[in-house]
Amino acid sequence: MKILSFNPGHDGAFAYLDDGHLVASIEAEKHSRYRHSPLSVPDVFSVLGELKEVPDVLCRGGWWPSGTHLPEQQFFAGYHGFSNSDIIVGQKRLLGKTVEYFSSSHERSHLLCAFGMSNLPKGTPCYALVWEGVIGSFYKIDSKLNLTKLADVMPEPGHRYALLYGLADPTFDKNAAEFSRFSDAGKLMALASFSKRSKPSDEEEKIIAFLMQDCLHLKPSACEELRHFRHYNVGLDDPEFRNFAGIVSDRIFDRFYQFAKSNMKRGMPLLIAGGCGLNCDWNTKWRETNLFSEVFVPPVANDSGSAIGTAIDAQFHFTGNPKIDWNVYSGLEFIATDSFDLSLYDQYDTNYAMIADMLAKNLIIGWVNGKYEIGPRALGNRSILASPFQESTRVRLNEIKKREQFRPIAPACLEEDAVKWFGCDHASPFMLYTQLVGTDALPAVTHVNGTARIQTVTSETNRHLHKLLIAFKARTGYGVLCNTSLNFNGRGFINNIADLSTYAVEHNLDGFVVEGRSYILKSSTNYQTYLMMPNSIAGRTGG
Repeated sequence: MKILSFNPGHDGAFAYLDDGHLVASIEAEKHSRYRHSPLSVPDVFSVLGELKEVPDVLCRGGWWPSGTHLPEQQFFAGYHGFSNSDIIVGQKRLLGKTVEYFSSSHERSHLLCAFGMSNLPKGTPCYALVWEGVIGSFYKIDSKLNLTKLADVMPEPGHRYALLYGLADPTFDKNAAEFSRFSDAGKLMALASFSKRSKPSDEEEKIIAFLMQDCLHLKPSACEELRHFRHYNVGLDDPEFRNFAGIVSDRIFDRFYQFAKSNMKRGMPLLIAGGCGLNCDWNTKWRETNLFSEVFVPPVANDSGSAIGTAIDAQFHFTGNPKIDWNVYSGLEFIATDSFDLSLYDQYDTNYAMIADMLAKNLIIGWVNGKYEIGPRALGNRSILASPFQESTRVRLNEIKKREQFRPIAPACLEEDAVKWFGCDHASPFMLYTQLVGTDALPAVTHVNGTARIQTVTSETNRHLHKLLIAFKARTGYGVLCNTSLNFNGRGFINNIADLSTYAVEHNLDGFVVEGRSYILKSSTNYQTYLMMPNSIAGRTGG
Protein backbone atom coordinates (compact mmCIF):
# COMPACT_ATOMS: atom_id res chain seq x y z
CA MET A 1 0.00 0.00 0.00
CA LYS A 2 1.25 3.44 -0.99
CA ILE A 3 0.37 6.22 1.44
CA LEU A 4 0.91 9.97 0.98
CA SER A 5 0.46 11.98 4.16
CA PHE A 6 0.73 15.69 4.81
CA ASN A 7 0.79 18.03 7.78
CA PRO A 8 0.00 21.41 6.19
CA GLY A 9 0.65 23.82 9.06
CA HIS A 10 3.31 24.29 11.72
CA ASP A 11 6.40 22.20 10.87
CA GLY A 12 4.69 21.34 7.59
CA ALA A 13 5.75 18.11 5.92
CA PHE A 14 4.86 15.41 3.42
CA ALA A 15 5.57 11.74 4.14
CA TYR A 16 5.38 8.94 1.60
CA LEU A 17 5.20 5.26 2.59
CA ASP A 18 5.42 2.39 0.12
CA ASP A 19 4.55 -1.02 1.61
CA GLY A 20 5.79 -0.05 5.05
CA HIS A 21 8.95 1.71 3.86
CA LEU A 22 9.50 5.44 4.37
CA VAL A 23 10.43 6.62 0.88
CA ALA A 24 10.57 10.33 1.68
CA SER A 25 9.81 12.89 4.34
CA ILE A 26 9.81 16.38 2.83
CA GLU A 27 9.86 19.19 5.39
CA ALA A 28 8.73 22.70 4.50
CA GLU A 29 11.49 24.43 6.46
CA LYS A 30 14.29 22.74 4.53
CA HIS A 31 15.82 24.49 1.48
CA SER A 32 16.67 27.48 3.73
CA ARG A 33 13.04 28.37 4.43
CA TYR A 34 12.00 29.76 7.79
CA ARG A 35 11.96 27.27 10.67
CA HIS A 36 8.55 25.70 11.35
CA SER A 37 7.14 26.81 7.97
CA PRO A 38 3.82 25.48 6.65
CA LEU A 39 3.70 23.58 3.39
CA SER A 40 3.78 25.59 0.18
CA VAL A 41 3.30 24.92 -3.54
CA PRO A 42 7.00 24.04 -4.15
CA ASP A 43 6.69 21.28 -1.55
CA VAL A 44 3.79 19.79 -3.51
CA PHE A 45 5.92 19.57 -6.63
CA SER A 46 8.80 18.14 -4.60
CA VAL A 47 6.70 15.28 -3.27
CA LEU A 48 5.14 14.63 -6.69
CA GLY A 49 8.69 14.16 -7.96
CA GLU A 50 9.12 11.31 -5.48
CA LEU A 51 5.94 9.45 -6.52
CA LYS A 52 6.13 6.73 -9.15
CA GLU A 53 2.37 6.27 -9.25
CA VAL A 54 -0.79 7.62 -7.66
CA PRO A 55 -0.89 6.60 -3.97
CA ASP A 56 -3.61 4.36 -2.59
CA VAL A 57 -4.26 6.56 0.44
CA LEU A 58 -4.11 10.31 0.99
CA CYS A 59 -3.78 11.44 4.63
CA ARG A 60 -4.10 14.75 6.37
CA GLY A 61 -2.81 15.31 9.89
CA GLY A 62 -5.07 16.78 12.54
CA TRP A 63 -4.81 20.35 13.80
CA TRP A 64 -6.73 23.16 15.44
CA PRO A 65 -9.93 24.31 13.68
CA SER A 66 -9.34 27.30 11.41
CA GLY A 67 -11.95 29.94 10.74
CA THR A 68 -10.56 30.47 7.25
CA HIS A 69 -11.32 26.89 6.23
CA LEU A 70 -14.72 26.22 7.80
CA PRO A 71 -16.03 24.05 4.90
CA GLU A 72 -12.98 21.80 5.20
CA GLN A 73 -13.13 21.16 8.93
CA GLN A 74 -15.45 18.17 8.63
CA PHE A 75 -12.76 16.45 6.56
CA PHE A 76 -9.83 16.61 8.95
CA ALA A 77 -9.31 15.61 12.54
CA GLY A 78 -8.52 17.97 15.37
CA TYR A 79 -5.50 18.51 17.58
CA HIS A 80 -6.63 16.36 20.51
CA GLY A 81 -7.94 12.82 20.52
CA PHE A 82 -6.32 9.41 20.88
CA SER A 83 -9.12 6.88 20.32
CA ASN A 84 -10.27 5.24 17.11
CA SER A 85 -13.33 7.51 17.14
CA ASP A 86 -10.99 10.42 16.39
CA ILE A 87 -10.27 9.00 12.92
CA ILE A 88 -11.98 10.26 9.73
CA VAL A 89 -12.12 7.98 6.69
CA GLY A 90 -13.52 8.65 3.22
CA GLN A 91 -12.47 8.96 -0.40
CA LYS A 92 -10.88 11.72 -2.49
CA ARG A 93 -9.92 12.29 -6.09
CA LEU A 94 -6.18 12.60 -6.68
CA LEU A 95 -4.51 12.90 -10.10
CA GLY A 96 -7.53 11.42 -11.84
CA LYS A 97 -7.89 8.47 -9.47
CA THR A 98 -10.24 7.78 -6.56
CA VAL A 99 -8.14 7.07 -3.47
CA GLU A 100 -8.82 6.34 0.17
CA TYR A 101 -8.76 9.35 2.47
CA PHE A 102 -7.67 9.29 6.11
CA SER A 103 -7.27 11.86 8.86
CA SER A 104 -6.47 11.42 12.54
CA SER A 105 -5.60 13.75 15.38
CA HIS A 106 -2.31 15.48 15.97
CA GLU A 107 -2.11 13.69 19.31
CA ARG A 108 -2.37 10.29 17.60
CA SER A 109 0.28 11.31 15.05
CA HIS A 110 2.85 11.66 17.84
CA LEU A 111 1.93 8.32 19.40
CA LEU A 112 1.89 6.36 16.14
CA CYS A 113 5.10 8.00 14.92
CA ALA A 114 6.94 6.93 18.06
CA PHE A 115 5.57 3.36 18.05
CA GLY A 116 5.91 2.84 14.30
CA MET A 117 9.52 4.05 14.16
CA SER A 118 10.64 2.22 17.30
CA ASN A 119 12.27 -1.20 17.34
CA LEU A 120 9.37 -2.60 19.36
CA PRO A 121 7.67 -5.46 17.48
CA LYS A 122 3.99 -5.20 16.69
CA GLY A 123 1.98 -6.29 19.71
CA THR A 124 4.48 -5.06 22.32
CA PRO A 125 2.73 -3.35 25.25
CA CYS A 126 4.44 -0.12 26.28
CA TYR A 127 4.01 3.33 27.73
CA ALA A 128 4.20 6.60 25.83
CA LEU A 129 4.84 10.17 26.88
CA VAL A 130 3.73 13.01 24.63
CA TRP A 131 5.09 16.32 25.86
CA GLU A 132 5.17 19.39 23.67
CA GLY A 133 3.83 22.94 23.49
CA VAL A 134 0.24 21.90 24.22
CA ILE A 135 0.06 18.27 25.42
CA GLY A 136 1.78 16.82 28.48
CA SER A 137 0.36 13.32 28.96
CA PHE A 138 1.23 9.69 29.63
CA TYR A 139 -0.45 6.81 27.75
CA LYS A 140 -0.54 3.04 27.84
CA ILE A 141 -0.43 1.10 24.55
CA ASP A 142 -1.67 -2.49 24.70
CA SER A 143 -0.86 -5.45 22.47
CA LYS A 144 -3.62 -4.49 19.99
CA LEU A 145 -2.41 -0.88 19.84
CA ASN A 146 -5.35 0.42 21.82
CA LEU A 147 -4.36 3.76 23.34
CA THR A 148 -5.33 4.67 26.89
CA LYS A 149 -4.51 8.04 28.39
CA LEU A 150 -3.20 7.58 31.91
CA ALA A 151 -3.15 11.26 32.85
CA ASP A 152 -2.77 14.81 31.65
CA VAL A 153 0.19 15.45 33.90
CA MET A 154 0.82 19.08 32.98
CA PRO A 155 -0.57 21.27 30.19
CA GLU A 156 1.82 22.99 27.80
CA PRO A 157 5.13 21.79 29.25
CA GLY A 158 7.12 22.94 26.22
CA HIS A 159 5.44 26.34 26.12
CA ARG A 160 5.91 26.97 29.83
CA TYR A 161 9.52 25.85 29.69
CA ALA A 162 10.22 28.26 26.82
CA LEU A 163 8.25 31.04 28.49
CA LEU A 164 10.85 31.17 31.26
CA TYR A 165 13.42 32.22 28.66
CA GLY A 166 11.06 34.93 27.43
CA LEU A 167 10.48 36.10 30.99
CA ALA A 168 14.15 37.03 31.34
CA ASP A 169 14.65 38.25 27.77
CA PRO A 170 13.91 41.99 27.45
CA THR A 171 13.57 41.63 23.66
CA PHE A 172 10.51 39.36 24.04
CA ASP A 173 7.29 41.40 23.89
CA LYS A 174 5.30 39.55 26.48
CA ASN A 175 2.15 41.61 26.02
CA ALA A 176 1.95 41.14 22.24
CA ALA A 177 2.69 37.41 22.09
CA GLU A 178 0.05 34.69 22.31
CA PHE A 179 2.66 31.96 22.72
CA SER A 180 6.32 31.54 23.61
CA ARG A 181 8.85 31.69 20.78
CA PHE A 182 9.55 28.32 19.17
CA SER A 183 13.33 28.82 19.34
CA ASP A 184 13.45 29.58 23.06
CA ALA A 185 13.08 26.02 24.38
CA GLY A 186 16.35 24.91 22.81
CA LYS A 187 18.11 27.99 24.13
CA LEU A 188 16.83 27.42 27.65
CA MET A 189 18.07 23.81 27.45
CA ALA A 190 21.55 25.23 26.84
CA LEU A 191 21.25 27.78 29.65
CA ALA A 192 19.97 25.23 32.16
CA SER A 193 23.33 23.47 32.02
CA PHE A 194 24.96 26.56 33.57
CA SER A 195 22.99 26.05 36.80
CA LYS A 196 25.09 25.68 39.94
CA ARG A 197 22.39 25.43 42.60
CA SER A 198 19.31 23.31 43.15
CA LYS A 199 17.37 25.25 45.81
CA PRO A 200 15.11 28.10 44.63
CA SER A 201 14.55 31.29 46.59
CA ASP A 202 11.10 32.15 47.92
CA GLU A 203 10.58 34.51 44.99
CA GLU A 204 11.67 31.81 42.54
CA GLU A 205 9.17 29.39 44.09
CA LYS A 206 6.45 31.89 43.19
CA ILE A 207 7.67 31.98 39.57
CA ILE A 208 7.66 28.17 39.46
CA ALA A 209 4.10 28.15 40.82
CA PHE A 210 3.14 30.69 38.15
CA LEU A 211 4.70 28.68 35.32
CA MET A 212 3.30 25.34 36.47
CA GLN A 213 -0.19 26.54 37.42
CA ASP A 214 -3.12 24.39 36.32
CA CYS A 215 -4.65 26.25 33.38
CA LEU A 216 -5.17 25.23 29.75
CA HIS A 217 -3.16 28.14 28.34
CA LEU A 218 -0.71 30.41 30.11
CA LYS A 219 -0.52 33.62 28.07
CA PRO A 220 2.81 35.46 28.02
CA SER A 221 0.94 38.64 28.97
CA ALA A 222 0.25 37.01 32.34
CA CYS A 223 3.95 37.51 33.07
CA GLU A 224 3.00 41.11 33.85
CA GLU A 225 2.27 40.00 37.41
CA LEU A 226 5.97 39.10 37.72
CA ARG A 227 7.19 42.49 36.54
CA HIS A 228 8.70 43.37 39.90
CA PHE A 229 10.47 40.03 40.34
CA ARG A 230 14.24 39.90 39.97
CA HIS A 231 14.32 37.64 36.90
CA TYR A 232 11.87 39.73 34.84
CA ASN A 233 13.82 41.14 31.86
CA VAL A 234 17.06 40.56 33.77
CA GLY A 235 18.86 39.35 30.63
CA LEU A 236 20.14 35.95 29.65
CA ASP A 237 23.71 36.45 30.85
CA ASP A 238 22.62 36.87 34.46
CA PRO A 239 24.18 34.03 36.48
CA GLU A 240 21.29 33.79 38.93
CA PHE A 241 18.80 33.44 36.10
CA ARG A 242 20.95 30.69 34.63
CA ASN A 243 20.92 28.96 38.01
CA PHE A 244 17.14 29.29 38.03
CA ALA A 245 16.82 27.89 34.49
CA GLY A 246 18.30 24.61 35.70
CA ILE A 247 16.01 24.54 38.73
CA VAL A 248 12.88 25.01 36.58
CA SER A 249 14.07 22.38 34.11
CA ASP A 250 14.49 19.89 36.95
CA ARG A 251 11.13 20.83 38.48
CA ILE A 252 9.20 20.25 35.23
CA PHE A 253 10.90 16.91 34.71
CA ASP A 254 10.18 15.92 38.30
CA ARG A 255 6.45 16.58 37.85
CA PHE A 256 6.36 13.89 35.15
CA TYR A 257 8.84 11.60 36.87
CA GLN A 258 6.85 11.51 40.10
CA PHE A 259 3.71 10.53 38.20
CA ALA A 260 5.56 7.75 36.37
CA LYS A 261 7.17 6.48 39.55
CA SER A 262 3.88 6.34 41.44
CA ASN A 263 1.49 5.17 38.73
CA MET A 264 3.28 3.14 36.07
CA LYS A 265 4.48 -0.46 36.12
CA ARG A 266 8.24 -0.82 36.10
CA GLY A 267 10.10 -2.69 33.37
CA MET A 268 8.01 -1.74 30.33
CA PRO A 269 9.33 0.26 27.35
CA LEU A 270 8.74 4.02 27.15
CA LEU A 271 8.21 5.92 23.90
CA ILE A 272 8.73 9.68 23.94
CA ALA A 273 7.19 12.05 21.41
CA GLY A 274 6.52 15.78 21.10
CA GLY A 275 8.95 18.67 20.93
CA CYS A 276 10.19 18.11 24.49
CA GLY A 277 11.59 14.84 23.15
CA LEU A 278 14.37 16.96 21.66
CA ASN A 279 15.51 17.91 25.17
CA CYS A 280 18.59 15.70 25.50
CA ASP A 281 18.95 16.29 29.23
CA TRP A 282 15.41 15.09 29.89
CA ASN A 283 15.81 12.08 27.58
CA THR A 284 18.94 11.10 29.47
CA LYS A 285 17.16 11.45 32.80
CA TRP A 286 14.38 9.15 31.63
CA ARG A 287 16.96 6.50 30.81
CA GLU A 288 18.64 6.98 34.17
CA THR A 289 15.43 6.55 36.18
CA ASN A 290 15.59 2.77 35.58
CA LEU A 291 11.78 2.76 35.52
CA PHE A 292 11.65 1.43 31.96
CA SER A 293 13.18 -1.50 30.09
CA GLU A 294 14.14 0.87 27.27
CA VAL A 295 13.47 4.41 26.11
CA PHE A 296 12.93 5.34 22.46
CA VAL A 297 12.76 8.85 21.01
CA PRO A 298 12.38 9.27 17.24
CA PRO A 299 14.61 11.87 15.56
CA VAL A 300 11.37 13.54 14.42
CA ALA A 301 9.89 13.79 17.93
CA ASN A 302 8.63 17.31 17.21
CA ASP A 303 5.93 18.15 14.65
CA SER A 304 8.29 17.37 11.76
CA GLY A 305 7.26 13.75 12.40
CA SER A 306 3.53 14.41 12.42
CA ALA A 307 3.01 13.51 8.74
CA ILE A 308 4.95 10.27 9.27
CA GLY A 309 2.80 9.46 12.30
CA THR A 310 -0.46 10.04 10.41
CA ALA A 311 0.81 7.85 7.55
CA ILE A 312 1.63 5.07 10.05
CA ASP A 313 -1.83 5.49 11.59
CA ALA A 314 -3.41 5.10 8.14
CA GLN A 315 -1.28 2.07 7.36
CA PHE A 316 -2.39 0.49 10.64
CA HIS A 317 -6.04 1.29 9.88
CA PHE A 318 -6.02 -0.19 6.38
CA THR A 319 -3.54 -3.08 6.75
CA GLY A 320 -3.19 -3.79 10.47
CA ASN A 321 0.56 -3.05 10.33
CA PRO A 322 1.76 -0.21 12.59
CA LYS A 323 5.47 -0.64 11.81
CA ILE A 324 7.69 0.95 9.16
CA ASP A 325 11.32 0.66 8.15
CA TRP A 326 13.02 3.99 7.79
CA ASN A 327 16.28 5.85 7.46
CA VAL A 328 17.03 9.20 9.04
CA TYR A 329 18.42 10.36 5.68
CA SER A 330 15.04 10.30 3.89
CA GLY A 331 14.73 13.93 2.83
CA LEU A 332 15.43 15.31 -0.65
CA GLU A 333 18.65 15.10 -2.60
CA PHE A 334 20.97 18.10 -2.60
CA ILE A 335 20.68 20.36 -5.67
CA ALA A 336 24.22 20.71 -7.01
CA THR A 337 23.30 22.04 -10.47
CA ASP A 338 22.56 25.67 -9.56
CA SER A 339 25.12 28.21 -10.71
CA PHE A 340 27.56 30.00 -8.40
CA ASP A 341 30.90 31.75 -8.77
CA LEU A 342 33.42 28.92 -9.12
CA SER A 343 36.28 31.42 -9.45
CA LEU A 344 36.07 31.98 -5.68
CA TYR A 345 37.25 28.47 -4.95
CA ASP A 346 40.12 26.08 -5.31
CA GLN A 347 38.60 22.73 -6.22
CA TYR A 348 39.77 19.24 -5.33
CA ASP A 349 38.53 15.74 -5.86
CA THR A 350 37.61 14.80 -2.34
CA ASN A 351 40.37 13.08 -0.47
CA TYR A 352 39.34 12.12 3.07
CA ALA A 353 42.91 12.41 4.32
CA MET A 354 43.16 15.92 2.85
CA ILE A 355 39.89 17.09 4.45
CA ALA A 356 40.94 15.54 7.76
CA ASP A 357 44.26 17.37 7.48
CA MET A 358 42.49 20.67 6.82
CA LEU A 359 40.15 20.14 9.77
CA ALA A 360 43.11 19.28 12.00
CA LYS A 361 44.64 22.62 10.99
CA ASN A 362 41.46 24.41 12.13
CA LEU A 363 39.65 24.94 8.86
CA ILE A 364 35.84 24.78 9.23
CA ILE A 365 34.04 23.01 6.42
CA GLY A 366 30.47 22.58 5.20
CA TRP A 367 29.78 18.88 4.57
CA VAL A 368 27.03 17.65 2.24
CA ASN A 369 26.11 14.15 1.09
CA GLY A 370 22.97 12.49 -0.24
CA LYS A 371 19.52 13.26 1.09
CA TYR A 372 18.94 15.63 3.98
CA GLU A 373 18.17 14.39 7.47
CA ILE A 374 14.56 14.20 8.66
CA GLY A 375 13.96 16.17 11.83
CA PRO A 376 15.93 19.17 13.09
CA ARG A 377 19.30 17.57 13.89
CA ALA A 378 22.13 17.59 11.34
CA LEU A 379 23.68 14.13 11.36
CA GLY A 380 26.41 14.37 8.77
CA ASN A 381 24.55 15.04 5.52
CA ARG A 382 23.90 18.78 6.02
CA SER A 383 26.59 19.61 8.56
CA ILE A 384 29.35 22.04 9.43
CA LEU A 385 32.39 20.14 10.65
CA ALA A 386 35.40 21.30 12.64
CA SER A 387 38.18 20.07 14.89
CA PRO A 388 37.10 19.58 18.55
CA PHE A 389 40.35 20.48 20.29
CA GLN A 390 40.06 24.24 20.95
CA GLU A 391 37.48 26.28 22.84
CA SER A 392 37.98 29.03 20.24
CA THR A 393 36.48 26.69 17.63
CA ARG A 394 33.17 26.61 19.52
CA VAL A 395 33.24 30.42 19.63
CA ARG A 396 33.90 30.65 15.91
CA LEU A 397 31.19 28.11 15.07
CA ASN A 398 28.62 30.11 17.02
CA GLU A 399 29.79 33.24 15.20
CA ILE A 400 29.42 31.46 11.84
CA LYS A 401 25.91 30.39 12.83
CA LYS A 402 25.13 33.88 14.22
CA ARG A 403 23.81 32.57 17.49
CA GLU A 404 24.40 33.01 21.20
CA GLN A 405 27.76 31.99 22.64
CA PHE A 406 26.16 29.95 25.42
CA ARG A 407 24.99 27.42 22.82
CA PRO A 408 26.97 24.13 22.84
CA ILE A 409 28.40 22.31 19.83
CA ALA A 410 27.76 18.57 19.50
CA PRO A 411 30.30 15.87 18.63
CA ALA A 412 30.11 13.20 15.95
CA CYS A 413 32.16 10.23 17.14
CA LEU A 414 33.12 6.82 15.83
CA GLU A 415 30.82 4.41 17.64
CA GLU A 416 33.75 2.23 18.71
CA ASP A 417 35.45 5.22 20.37
CA ALA A 418 32.35 6.59 22.12
CA VAL A 419 32.92 4.64 25.32
CA LYS A 420 36.52 5.89 25.56
CA TRP A 421 35.79 9.61 25.19
CA PHE A 422 32.16 9.88 26.33
CA GLY A 423 31.45 6.80 28.41
CA CYS A 424 28.82 5.76 25.86
CA ASP A 425 28.74 1.98 25.39
CA HIS A 426 25.75 1.87 23.02
CA ALA A 427 24.66 3.33 19.69
CA SER A 428 23.38 6.91 19.88
CA PRO A 429 23.01 7.93 16.23
CA PHE A 430 20.51 10.81 16.47
CA MET A 431 21.94 13.33 18.99
CA LEU A 432 19.12 12.78 21.48
CA TYR A 433 21.03 12.04 24.71
CA THR A 434 23.85 13.62 26.67
CA GLN A 435 26.97 11.89 27.95
CA LEU A 436 29.69 13.02 30.34
CA VAL A 437 32.88 13.87 28.46
CA GLY A 438 35.74 11.77 29.80
CA THR A 439 38.67 13.91 28.64
CA ASP A 440 39.71 17.56 28.70
CA ALA A 441 41.08 17.22 25.16
CA LEU A 442 37.73 18.05 23.50
CA PRO A 443 36.73 21.51 24.77
CA ALA A 444 34.90 22.56 21.59
CA VAL A 445 32.27 19.84 22.13
CA THR A 446 32.19 19.93 25.94
CA HIS A 447 29.32 21.96 27.39
CA VAL A 448 29.75 24.00 30.55
CA ASN A 449 28.46 21.12 32.72
CA GLY A 450 30.91 18.63 31.21
CA THR A 451 28.41 16.88 28.93
CA ALA A 452 28.07 16.44 25.18
CA ARG A 453 25.09 15.67 22.94
CA ILE A 454 26.78 12.82 21.14
CA GLN A 455 26.15 11.29 17.70
CA THR A 456 27.75 7.89 17.21
CA VAL A 457 28.70 6.99 13.64
CA THR A 458 29.32 3.67 11.88
CA SER A 459 29.89 2.78 8.24
CA GLU A 460 26.27 1.58 8.15
CA THR A 461 24.71 4.74 9.58
CA ASN A 462 26.72 7.26 7.52
CA ARG A 463 29.42 5.90 5.24
CA HIS A 464 30.98 9.21 4.16
CA LEU A 465 31.12 10.74 7.63
CA HIS A 466 32.53 7.47 8.96
CA LYS A 467 35.35 7.55 6.41
CA LEU A 468 36.17 11.12 7.36
CA LEU A 469 36.21 10.28 11.08
CA ILE A 470 38.53 7.35 10.38
CA ALA A 471 40.86 9.69 8.47
CA PHE A 472 40.68 12.31 11.23
CA LYS A 473 41.53 9.67 13.83
CA ALA A 474 44.51 8.56 11.76
CA ARG A 475 45.63 12.20 11.60
CA THR A 476 44.97 13.23 15.24
CA GLY A 477 44.30 10.12 17.33
CA TYR A 478 40.67 11.14 17.91
CA GLY A 479 37.69 9.91 15.84
CA VAL A 480 35.66 12.93 16.95
CA LEU A 481 34.54 16.08 15.10
CA CYS A 482 32.39 19.08 15.88
CA ASN A 483 29.09 18.63 14.02
CA THR A 484 26.51 21.40 13.79
CA SER A 485 23.73 22.10 11.32
CA LEU A 486 24.36 23.75 7.96
CA ASN A 487 21.73 26.47 7.91
CA PHE A 488 21.14 30.19 7.90
CA ASN A 489 20.03 31.44 11.32
CA GLY A 490 16.32 30.80 11.84
CA ARG A 491 16.02 28.66 8.71
CA GLY A 492 16.11 24.98 7.81
CA PHE A 493 19.00 23.09 6.22
CA ILE A 494 20.68 24.45 3.12
CA ASN A 495 19.84 22.21 0.18
CA ASN A 496 21.32 23.77 -2.95
CA ILE A 497 24.84 24.71 -3.87
CA ALA A 498 24.10 28.36 -4.69
CA ASP A 499 22.80 28.95 -1.15
CA LEU A 500 25.76 27.01 0.22
CA SER A 501 28.23 29.21 -1.64
CA THR A 502 26.47 32.34 -0.39
CA TYR A 503 26.60 30.98 3.14
CA ALA A 504 30.29 30.11 2.88
CA VAL A 505 31.21 33.62 1.72
CA GLU A 506 28.91 35.56 4.05
CA HIS A 507 29.44 33.44 7.17
CA ASN A 508 33.17 32.82 6.80
CA LEU A 509 33.31 29.11 6.25
CA ASP A 510 36.66 28.03 4.86
CA GLY A 511 34.97 25.92 2.21
CA PHE A 512 32.63 23.02 1.66
CA VAL A 513 32.49 19.48 0.34
CA VAL A 514 29.60 18.30 -1.83
CA GLU A 515 29.22 14.75 -3.10
CA GLY A 516 32.89 13.98 -3.62
CA ARG A 517 34.07 17.46 -4.62
CA SER A 518 35.80 20.01 -2.37
CA TYR A 519 35.44 23.76 -2.80
CA ILE A 520 37.83 25.77 -0.62
CA LEU A 521 37.58 29.55 -0.55
CA LYS A 522 40.68 31.24 -1.94
CA SER A 523 39.94 34.22 0.32
CA SER A 524 40.11 32.14 3.50
CA THR A 525 43.10 33.18 5.58
CA ASN A 526 43.00 29.80 7.35
CA TYR A 527 43.24 28.07 3.99
CA GLN A 528 46.09 30.28 2.76
CA THR A 529 47.97 29.68 6.01
CA TYR A 530 47.36 25.96 5.60
CA LEU A 531 48.76 25.97 2.05
CA MET A 532 51.99 27.52 3.33
CA MET A 533 52.54 24.72 5.82
CA PRO A 534 55.29 22.38 4.61
CA ASN A 535 53.29 19.19 5.19
CA SER A 536 49.84 20.27 3.99
CA ILE A 537 48.23 17.63 1.77
CA ALA A 538 46.38 20.22 -0.32
CA GLY A 539 49.63 22.09 -0.90
CA ARG A 540 51.14 18.93 -2.34
CA THR A 541 48.02 18.07 -4.33
CA GLY A 542 47.29 21.44 -5.95
CA GLY A 543 43.81 22.84 -6.64
